[in-house]
Amino acid sequence: MTDLPGIVITGASGKMGQMLTKTVLASDKCRLVAVLEREGHDWVGQDVGVVTGGQAVGVTVTDDAVEAFAKAQAVIDFTAPAATVGFAGLAAQARAVHVIGTTGLAEADLKAINAAARHAVIVRAGNMSLGVNLLVQLTKRVAAALDDDFDIEVIEAHHGQKVDAPSGTALMLGEAAAEGRGVTLPDVSDRARDGITGARKKGDIGFSAIRGGDIVGEHDVLFAAPGERIVLRHIATDRAIFARGALKAALWGQDKAPGEYDMLDVLGI
Repeated sequence: MTDLPGIVITGASGKMGQMLTKTVLASDKCRLVAVLEREGHDWVGQDVGVVTGGQAVGVTVTDDAVEAFAKAQAVIDFTAPAATVGFAGLAAQARAVHVIGTTGLAEADLKAINAAARHAVIVRAGNMSLGVNLLVQLTKRVAAALDDDFDIEVIEAHHGQKVDAPSGTALMLGEAAAEGRGVTLPDVSDRARDGITGARKKGDIGFSAIRGGDIVGEHDVLFAAPGERIVLRHIATDRAIFARGALKAALWGQDKAPGEYDMLDVLGI
């Protein structure tokens, strides 16, 4: 049992943190060695099984990332950009695989993560599900097949507590569409529409974000031309798909060379 890879979950009290904890505990391919929360959080010092509404599992919530990572072969991290950048450095020092599902990362954050990847395996993706990663590939192929008579709009919906927009998945899809067309997304991205904006610029890739209720995640890529529309869609109804994908990435990375990877690498797509 102790030969199984040890996993640390960050952001234990969050929606994904709780789902990841349950997923790791239920797996026979790894073991939960620590769960992290920020200093001063009510959960710190308590058994994670108890605070999530179940039985004690013998793993206490901690705020000591250094100690936690020292025991781990992998860290699964769905938190916030500043926290993730700090965790990347610590995971690299521990030579632990760092699986990053955090979204809203700025260019400076990505540079710091890339630097950490010189010393350890990092798997980073805006979405960990198989279906979404297939959708990314389909989006790239359809965009490559159609000319700019087809407007492209990425439409995403999430729960009302999500703090970033567009979602990481929406940006993945936008990047795929841009790559298919042979352009760079920053040059054609249209994210802000309010008031008298004028006609849509030909070739732009637009983004629309919906926030409300408990929507887990819905993503459409709309290709619209005069007289016809093509819609590629993925709907997530259970966060467990992201947790399963993240765990798959953590296990996949155990024998890989240091570097930055994504879910397409993990899935072999």
